[in-house]
Amino acid sequence: MAQQQPQLKGYTSYKHFNVTSAGPAFVVHVEINRPAKLNAFFEAMWLELGQVFRQLSSDPDVRAVVLSGAGDRGFTAGLDIHAASSNNQLQSSGALDVGRKAAQLRRYITEFQDSISAIELCEKPVIVVLHAISLGLAIDIACAADIRLCTRDVRLAVKEVDIGLAADIGTLSRLPKAVGNFSWVKEVCMSAREFGATEAQQVGFVSQVLDSKVAALDQAVKLAGLIAGKSPIAVQGTKELLNHARDHSVSESLRYTTVWNSAALQTRDMMDALSASVQKKKPVFSKL
Repeated sequence: MAQQQPQLKGYTSYKHFNVTSAGPAFVVHVEINRPAKLNAFFEAMWLELGQVFRQLSSDPDVRAVVLSGAGDRGFTAGLDIHAASSNNQLQSSGALDVGRKAAQLRRYITEFQDSISAIELCEKPVIVVLHAISLGLAIDIACAADIRLCTRDVRLAVKEVDIGLAADIGTLSRLPKAVGNFSWVKEVCMSAREFGATEAQQVGFVSQVLDSKVAALDQAVKLAGLIAGKSPIAVQGTKELLNHARDHSVSESLRYTTVWNSAALQTRDMMDALSASVQKKKPVFSKL
């Protein structure tokens, strides 16, 4: 029985993201679509990003996601500074005292954080392809993804200190756990200096460096296709348990794994995979 292509019903209403079938069965390509502005984000975009990944998370026709930016100039230049400078949420208001203004800003920041966290919370593995200009919010997004690939010409930076603030959307929480060098993390976050593909791979921020955006996207789609061919129960559980292990002690993680797999081990997928292996066939798994 041939595996089906994603139906992708209900994704055409998004204004700032293209959501299309990537080719292999159950693989979807999400493309940030504002190339004329270097894919820079404003509020409506990050809210839509969260909506896209929450929808993908529960879509039974999706098993792996590739995330990239439209155009040749960059993945994203980060926050649209012109839009941010006119944002009423960020402007001081004499009508509100400090406590009320702070409460308003906390809600605003949390909403932004939740939009980026939707990538990490997505039940499906997300492979991000960083190319050329990939600054600020690009690091937040990449840290929330599961697998990071980049092009040889990528320009990366944690830019927030250059606009007068500490990064607050996820980089400072996730980047120290994504790489093995805390001194390096502090260096790039406090200085806002750019770093390239070789350095990113040396510290473990990306797993692969490709010569071009076309090559990087091709590799991401192939990898997503490989993952999408596995048991969706197994892949979902692996993502969940790895993320839990990152944030908890070994004993806590083992306990959580026990509880999780006490249910997941009852799946038909194990028998289907074993049977296919014996018959030297490619297993076909039911939708999740």
